[in-house]
Amino acid sequence: MSTTNEPTLDPNAQAVLEKYDKESCFRTVQNKGIKWFISALAISLSLYHLYTSYFGMPVTLVHRSLHVAVVLALIFLLYPASKKMSRSRVHWSDILLTLGAFSTTIYMMVEHTAIYSRGGIPSQMDLVFGVILVVLVIEAARRITGWALPLMSVIFLVYGLYGRELSGIFRHRGYHWEDIVNYMYVTTEGIFGTAIGVSATYIFLFILFGSFLAKSGMGQLFNDLAMAIAGQTKGGPAKVSVIASGFLGSINGAAVANVVTTGSFTIPLMKKIGYTREFAGAVEASASVGGQILPPVMGAAAFIMAEVLGMPYRDIAIAALLPALLFYLGIIVQIHLRATKDGLKGISRENLPRVRQVMKERGHLLVPLLFLMYMLFFSGKTIIYSAFLTIIVTVAVAMLHPTTRLTLRDFLEALEDGARTAVPVAIACAAVGIIVGVATLTGFGLKLANGIVLLGGQSLFLTLVFTMVACIVLGMGLPSIPTYIITATIAAPALVELGIQPLVAHLFVFYFGIFANITPPVALASFAAAGISGGDQMKTGMMSMKLSIAGFIVPYIFVYNNALLLINTTFLEGTIVTLTSIVGVTMLGVAAEGHLFTRIHWLLRILLGSGALLFMNPNMVQDIVGFGIAILAVALQWMKAKRENIPIEI
Repeated sequence: MSTTNEPTLDPNAQAVLEKYDKESCFRTVQNKGIKWFISALAISLSLYHLYTSYFGMPVTLVHRSLHVAVVLALIFLLYPASKKMSRSRVHWSDILLTLGAFSTTIYMMVEHTAIYSRGGIPSQMDLVFGVILVVLVIEAARRITGWALPLMSVIFLVYGLYGRELSGIFRHRGYHWEDIVNYMYVTTEGIFGTAIGVSATYIFLFILFGSFLAKSGMGQLFNDLAMAIAGQTKGGPAKVSVIASGFLGSINGAAVANVVTTGSFTIPLMKKIGYTREFAGAVEASASVGGQILPPVMGAAAFIMAEVLGMPYRDIAIAALLPALLFYLGIIVQIHLRATKDGLKGISRENLPRVRQVMKERGHLLVPLLFLMYMLFFSGKTIIYSAFLTIIVTVAVAMLHPTTRLTLRDFLEALEDGARTAVPVAIACAAVGIIVGVATLTGFGLKLANGIVLLGGQSLFLTLVFTMVACIVLGMGLPSIPTYIITATIAAPALVELGIQPLVAHLFVFYFGIFANITPPVALASFAAAGISGGDQMKTGMMSMKLSIAGFIVPYIFVYNNALLLINTTFLEGTIVTLTSIVGVTMLGVAAEGHLFTRIHWLLRILLGSGALLFMNPNMVQDIVGFGIAILAVALQWMKAKRENIPIEI
């Protein structure tokens, strides 16, 4: 039964996934004993986290070290060191590395009381196991995330050791390797810092929740429901892609994997009704990346943000909702206008599922999501306990219908899949712990923030631009969660220094960090979509940026106008900013696509784009001018369409 509820990829899609998503390049072990051990290890890790989420966790260093050790072991057993090594058997060196990973947590379990009593003064054995852990984390990150993150970790380690040799603002007093290793291993500021702490609690549980949803057929529900709702409209398959990819992306947070799994279904449909290869790929890439800014889950990044800022998750999710919806509105507007311009239709109703039938078969799977929202927003319970209960509810609800019912095998596979899916996120968090640890130890984050502010000349707008560029560069080739942690540590302080509220600053850097996935020259989500569509990679990347233009503008809007985040705002203020933002985003979409009833002259497109930007800064005069431009554009295009005898289509 499990196989019917999970999407299967064709060989081409699987090849694309492995090319752009190193997380998918795992071994298919043939040895039954080792295969059984890997499955048992993954299932045990999931059961351990379920147990601790309900009954409580051991001391912090022990809990986090155990989480990291098992993750490291799974990586060394599942991922070969190079493409040349076998993907069907485990090399003896990987077994040694696995034993090394377990040795670090065994030592921590035995010595944690002594480590605490030493008050930060490391023993020789502390340093030995600390070095082992640092090396293993960097190697594991290289295998599963590529070179970008481990190289950055090494660069920061070198900076920590030799920063005293530099001149200028980035010079620091210098640290010995013993200081750095001790900071990384026996404190909660390095590898076992906030990032891995969130990974070992919230993130793991929500990934496990997503695994149970996937096993019960939630992906099929989203696809069918989106088809039933939007499939018949103009450009229907593209709108289906946006809806399905947005919801799935919010839950799983894996942009590239989302592109390939959902895109294997939606991209051929988009091409079939007449969208170009590049446009079809760009729609899927943009929608998949945007899922990470969409509540309720936001790809688990919201939970890290809550931990870093010390804020309730509920406040972050509420603040992120309206900007995320505006982002998707911008994509939908361009999709609809492109369909109108090219005369593209939707899918005939007889070839579409019916909403009633879809809801009858799988609609009950929405209950866990509704239950999760209740627990997070209204129950007052902790996030960990809410996640645990939601998983239990998911399993129980899935049993209500034969098409979603889980067998014992399905249950065990969901536990294993959840652990394996969490592995890349966990190791990225561990590697980021090295970067954040050095940045904290040396004060690098504050130094860079001062540099950005100095470069911006105390100008808020220039500082925002420089911060945006820094976030996009830092986010190239990195998963969304480590990207956020790095940008929050290194770039966000520059905005806070100028008086911007911490939540606003963190959402700003988060947006641009994840949009690096669709920003050439390293646009992994766009390139993966091009691999599915057969389109040109760079053209798909540029088209993705065009479709996501609202996502590049909205962060500036909520910096200048916090009401967009519903922060300290009245109902009237929230209503006004929502209305002006909707008009502004729609104007941006029209200007980008160059079509409204008929083709738009380039001068009017520039005027529309400029008018949209007027809504960035809260000002009644600017809002009136912006509305005036919108009304003028509609009137001019209406008259032009009448003169050209073109039917007025909305």
